[in-house]
Amino acid sequence: MRNESRPKGWNEKKTNDSWAIFKIMGEFVNGFEKMSRIGPCVSIFGSARTKPDHKYYKLAVEVAEKIADNGYGVITGGGPGIMEAGNRGAHLAGGTSVGLNIELPFEQHDNPYIDSDKSLDFDYFFVRKVMFVKYSQGFVVMPGGFGTLDELFEAITLIQTHKIQKFPIILVGTEFWGGLMDWVKETLLDSFNNISAGDLDLIHLVDTSDEVIEVLNNFYDEYKLSPNF
Repeated sequence: MRNESRPKGWNEKKTNDSWAIFKIMGEFVNGFEKMSRIGPCVSIFGSARTKPDHKYYKLAVEVAEKIADNGYGVITGGGPGIMEAGNRGAHLAGGTSVGLNIELPFEQHDNPYIDSDKSLDFDYFFVRKVMFVKYSQGFVVMPGGFGTLDELFEAITLIQTHKIQKFPIILVGTEFWGGLMDWVKETLLDSFNNISAGDLDLIHLVDTSDEVIEVLNNFYDEYKLSPNF
């Protein structure tokens, strides 16, 4: 046991890194093959710690139901909390319910509302994030922690730098996200000029499920696109 926990030497690290390439490739191939058959969906993000009796869990269920009713599939991180709520709403509406699960030592486990043929498991966060971005028609971001913020800012950065096509990014919950958006505008933009004013147009701040659907449908009406399903 003591030997297993010892720091690895440089040569050992290089060897392990080389073999890891094949596992990473396998995750990409498996992800691309399965997700290409499912097609683009709307991704819902949020905290794994949100309990079923919390207002944001209930709101996420409602949001996902309406997303599915409007012809979009739903992707979540496949775990508990807001992720479970998103899959639950899609399941209740009879829509496509996809879970991209990540193996973690705590918090994360598959929720029971993912379609049986649409559950994928990942070891690597960066592979999983590629699947979210590549197959998303929009990001709906509920209150969450560091992982939620990671997904949010990566998507904004990729759109801002034109590495991916523009899609709607919708923050749900003014009481949660309002302070962050104030900081982005007042500090990043006004005080330090570290972003452009147009970058703020990438983000929509809403409070209701109807507003989420309005943003999604208005975007796809404007660009003359339609839901995948």
